[in-house]
Amino acid sequence: MGPEPAVPMTQPQATDPQPPVAANPLPPGHAANDREAPIPPEAVPEAARETALDAEIQRQNGLLAATGVALRLERRGNRLGLRGPLPCRHGSGAHPVQRLSLGLTANADGLEQARLQLRRLLQQLQQQRFRWQDWSQIQAKPTGLVPISAQPPKSPASHRHNLGEPRSTPRRRQPSVPNQAGRPGQQRPAQAAGPPGLFPWAQGELAPILATFEHQFFADPRRRRTPAGSRTTWTSAYLPYLRRLQQAAGELGLPLTNAPPLWLLEQVLESYPSASRGRQQCGTTLAALAGQQGISLPADWSERAGGYGLHVAQFRQLPHDQEILSWSERIPNPGWRLAYGLMATYGLRNHEIFFSDLSALASRGDRVIRVLPTSKTGEHQIWPFQPEWVEAFELPRLAELKGQLPPVSTDLRHTTLQQVGRRVAEQFRRYGLPLTPYDLRHAWAVRTIHLGLPDTVAARMMGHSVAIHTRTYHHWITRRDQQQAVDAALARRQMPA
Repeated sequence: MGPEPAVPMTQPQATDPQPPVAANPLPPGHAANDREAPIPPEAVPEAARETALDAEIQRQNGLLAATGVALRLERRGNRLGLRGPLPCRHGSGAHPVQRLSLGLTANADGLEQARLQLRRLLQQLQQQRFRWQDWSQIQAKPTGLVPISAQPPKSPASHRHNLGEPRSTPRRRQPSVPNQAGRPGQQRPAQAAGPPGLFPWAQGELAPILATFEHQFFADPRRRRTPAGSRTTWTSAYLPYLRRLQQAAGELGLPLTNAPPLWLLEQVLESYPSASRGRQQCGTTLAALAGQQGISLPADWSERAGGYGLHVAQFRQLPHDQEILSWSERIPNPGWRLAYGLMATYGLRNHEIFFSDLSALASRGDRVIRVLPTSKTGEHQIWPFQPEWVEAFELPRLAELKGQLPPVSTDLRHTTLQQVGRRVAEQFRRYGLPLTPYDLRHAWAVRTIHLGLPDTVAARMMGHSVAIHTRTYHHWITRRDQQQAVDAALARRQMPA
């Protein structure tokens, strides 16, 4: 097959003409730009601001009443709070109408924060986790609580993943300063353990407690065995959630020179949607931080963090084996077609295509490939499922001829495992394939379940724990076990007495 056709360049779009200026004349003595000048808040009389705020509070309370919520927002002087039926402070089981001061200033920003705290309070009441002592600690903070969005923040890597998403502001490069080794790098905080510039992938600076946690993370001997995988794990599974914790603490005026309070950890966790991947990873990160700082987490922390498995849509749309075989023909580039077949046959992660020993694919090899220690989860061996796919996808070519895979940079001094993996996902989208690279991995796992491979063996081949394997593929594992039990019961029934 010939070389891959070049992607046509898109033509720049013409700039929209400026809208015509309104013909209404301005009053005499006013400049033309006076029409668009915003009115500063201090120019609005205080009485008018209070009237507008009270009207908005009344509107919000009307919405609460319409949805059956008994709690209300209220303004008392220059402070905002909540009022409604709350658990008795003395534990009688009753829910008398009580006030809950939030310590928030009565203005537009304070009202937005109050709405967020009302949502948090309702969630605690629904889950029977409301405790007065948690809110008494918060009331002591004059600045109120942090308005954390319910949508998880994107890490720098995931933001770059959405290549078509416009940025609101351009990213500014931080000035480089010489580190102790004399090379450009970001200056580490004076309180942080470890040499300056040790972790250049961490954008910005972490608070002292978090910087110490970062140093101990990489000081773990198990992390040193797979430095590239450790960097990927840190930047994608730890750093975004520590950043959110630091942001929350900063807006509360907590410097994080000491261990963060439990209520702050809970607030950061609750800012993620239930049963989401972000919430589960946030719970894991904060639990590790709490263990280092000697913070006792509630007994139900893991349950509240919530597990995640395959999304419902993904669960229903895993491709069948025949579809996987036929869709490979949509890939015109022979190198990417081999990469597709390698993932389908061995259930590899995106980046593992380029970090595996494929010599066993030769004609006299045992067809058991070895993922290299430089990958995310270290060295492990994988058997093909289905074995006949090795020939169907012409995978022996990868062992017999050099340079068959696409030319992707794998020098981890200049790239990361995430960037390598993104190249694979981008190609899937470019070729219009009706599946994602991880669909091939999930389909491989489900195939091993149907074929009766023990879960411990399959998890080891996939490079993750048995707990993650069981949680992610719970549906298929449960169905298999139940079917085996039914078959055994029917077999006993047919045995002669």
